[in-house]
Amino acid sequence: MDKGKAVMGTGRRWAVEFSDQSTVPSSRDILDPPGFSRASPEQDDSATSRQKKDAEANWKLQKAWEVAQSPFKNLMMMGFMMWMAGNTVHLFSIGITFSALWQPISALQSVGKIFEPFKDNKVELLMPKLVFLALNLGGLALGIWKLNTLGLLPTHASDWVSSLAPPQEVEHSGGGFVFH
Repeated sequence: MDKGKAVMGTGRRWAVEFSDQSTVPSSRDILDPPGFSRASPEQDDSATSRQKKDAEANWKLQKAWEVAQSPFKNLMMMGFMMWMAGNTVHLFSIGITFSALWQPISALQSVGKIFEPFKDNKVELLMPKLVFLALNLGGLALGIWKLNTLGLLPTHASDWVSSLAPPQEVEHSGGGFVFH
């Protein structure tokens, strides 16, 4: 038996007639139910599309605010890690400190890329960007403060000139008992 040939006869057994030429009433002859208008879908499409665009703009704004506030979590985590690292200069505290400096710097360099998915004519991104910048600048300030507490920032003249004596320590720590 050849492929593509019918088993019984040469004609088709099933056929669908798409043109309606019968006298049976069709769906076009049945009246619409009360309250239904065939003209309303065209008008509803514009209202629906406007609502969808507004909903999308609101969603983009909400996500932009989430991205803008995300450095706060990083700021708290870095603060805790710096506190755990202590105030002595060793490999772990230096690594944590430079990580705390590098993350805000790289985030500040890529503000445009971070907020690009949220660009829209209806979405105002100025305030989320400003909050993002402020939180990252706060993280940068935290890293610089940690550098200062570690004594790695040149803040005295003796840090620049080797012939000058280092400044006197202002505070010292001791036990609760005084022994004479």
